[in-house]
Amino acid sequence: MSEARQKAAAAKKASRILAQATDAQRRQAIRAAAKRIEDSSAEVLEANAKDVANGRASHMADPLMDRLLLTDERLKALVASMFEIADQPDPLGKVLDGRTLAAGVRMEKISVPLGVVAIIYEARPNVTADAFSLCLRSGNSCVLKGGSAAKSSCQAIVRLCRAGLEDAGLPRDCVTYIDSTDHAETAELMRATGLVDVLIPRGSARLIKATVEQATVPTIETGTGNCHIYLHTSADSHMATDIVVNAKTQRPGVCNAAESLLVDTAAAQRLLPPVASALVDRGVELVGDDDARRICKENGMPMGEATEEDWGKEYLDLKMSVKCVSGVQEAIAHINRYGTGHSEAIVCTDYAASEAFLAGVDAAAVYVNASTRFTDGGVFGLGGEIGISTQKLHARGPMGADALTTTKYVLRGDGQVRK
Repeated sequence: MSEARQKAAAAKKASRILAQATDAQRRQAIRAAAKRIEDSSAEVLEANAKDVANGRASHMADPLMDRLLLTDERLKALVASMFEIADQPDPLGKVLDGRTLAAGVRMEKISVPLGVVAIIYEARPNVTADAFSLCLRSGNSCVLKGGSAAKSSCQAIVRLCRAGLEDAGLPRDCVTYIDSTDHAETAELMRATGLVDVLIPRGSARLIKATVEQATVPTIETGTGNCHIYLHTSADSHMATDIVVNAKTQRPGVCNAAESLLVDTAAAQRLLPPVASALVDRGVELVGDDDARRICKENGMPMGEATEEDWGKEYLDLKMSVKCVSGVQEAIAHINRYGTGHSEAIVCTDYAASEAFLAGVDAAAVYVNASTRFTDGGVFGLGGEIGISTQKLHARGPMGADALTTTKYVLRGDGQVRK
């Protein structure tokens, strides 16, 4: 049996025990794991330093290096997130519906765990702690398959989480980690029908596409973020500049960073120069259509020619496409054609335009006068996220513990039989 199937089978066995664990036990295990990580921060940071050194040696791109890096401050935030998840209300056992059937049988629809959740991810060691905490909070075992770039960091965190489970009297195999970096093991995990209940990929568009196409277990598509900022003709130029700069440059390598800028043609002469200037000053490479290029050239700013590929591109870097549009309906049409259903924003002072944008854009998160960078489980009050779903089933948007549950009908009778 492959390592992936062995680890999934161990997680499946542990999930049966975990499903019967109390709310207090699950809280205790998360807190114990968080305390273990906190007390062993030097060990985790040392492991991460090895991964970072290997990343530099292999000339990893700066945005990916940013995702890989754990600092003392980031590790403290990771631990704080785990404690926050532990303190959240129990997502299990909620009565979502209830009635008495005609025969007198009493029926309740309640929330229950999914079972075994598998997560495939790349150079993101923080995902390890988030996945463990959210899965455990919702009563699920998890199987983790991290990328080779973050292997030492992920292994260190998993060891401490497994110790925390043992401290709380729960099976260590409530979280398992596939050590092999062989792509064959990833393929095995994708096909572990009967062992894995749901598979969640987190990473590049290439990873997500491969998972969705190859997996035979149910999959939730997450993360690819070709996010847009649309500057309506009524937009305030100072607000527009602040929002676009934040959305593009604060952390360009994350999925909620903006990749494309749309500007109303009627206001482009007023809005585009200050925004483009601020972006260029921060090292952003701009590519645009003819109108955008002409305006930037007139104002002495560089802008390359955008291709059809650029409109649908998730750069994850300091690069942005720019297009002039003839109003809110063209902006909506462009976003719905090229966007990935992640996060989209309009900057405006016109109420009708904002409401049209909110109603017309098909995405998990739609903003008026705010940066797309807010699309995050922690910021949304979920404590963390297992991923940001860009599909419509079984969840959409940042996925916290509640999104990792399903339902069960519980029926209580007094000897009734159906006639």
